[in-house]
Amino acid sequence: MAESRWPAAVFDLDGTLVDTVPLIVASYQHAFRTHLGREEDEALIRSWIGQPLIRAFRSVDETKADALYDTYVGWNQDNTERLIRPFEGAAELLTALHDAGVTVAVATSKRRPQAQRALELTGLAGLVEPTVTLEDTDAHKPDPAPILLACERIGVAPERAVYVGDAAVDVRAGASAGLSTIAVTWGAGTGTDLAGAAPTGTAHSFAELQSLLLR
Repeated sequence: MAESRWPAAVFDLDGTLVDTVPLIVASYQHAFRTHLGREEDEALIRSWIGQPLIRAFRSVDETKADALYDTYVGWNQDNTERLIRPFEGAAELLTALHDAGVTVAVATSKRRPQAQRALELTGLAGLVEPTVTLEDTDAHKPDPAPILLACERIGVAPERAVYVGDAAVDVRAGASAGLSTIAVTWGAGTGTDLAGAAPTGTAHSFAELQSLLLR
């Protein structure tokens, strides 16, 4: 039977456990077209994934940030079921972790209803629940607050857990919280940005991620 390298694994959600990057990019572009009459550079949008939406919109246009946010949220909700996709291998990984006795949690910048819906639509709701969502902390990634709260809620010391994410902000937040970190390359982050964040390990597939998490 496989043994865990860490007693607990905390996961990011978007781009890590569920394939939402195309949905997120499309939602941003719809909001920008609606209120600014243009689209934004996709690489820049992808760099925002993992952080609160309103922070990104304020960085583009402070005066229209609230309108951009509301339009994004509405379009995203209307198109989630059409555009969200499961990652092949995600359910199998979570099952293997549970079988090995690993406590699994999610710390995401999504709001709780949207996070729960994403897990339900991709068949993961029975395997993991949103542990920490946007509403739970005042500070957000790359601040370590959400990940520290996730560790507190599952009753594990940060140094005995690993945080898994697809963006540099995930790696930096996990490291700042005192966790080991694993960067996955199938989400929003570029290889250069992920390497620059200096994760404990890097996985290019769910099989590789499982080999990093389990002996």
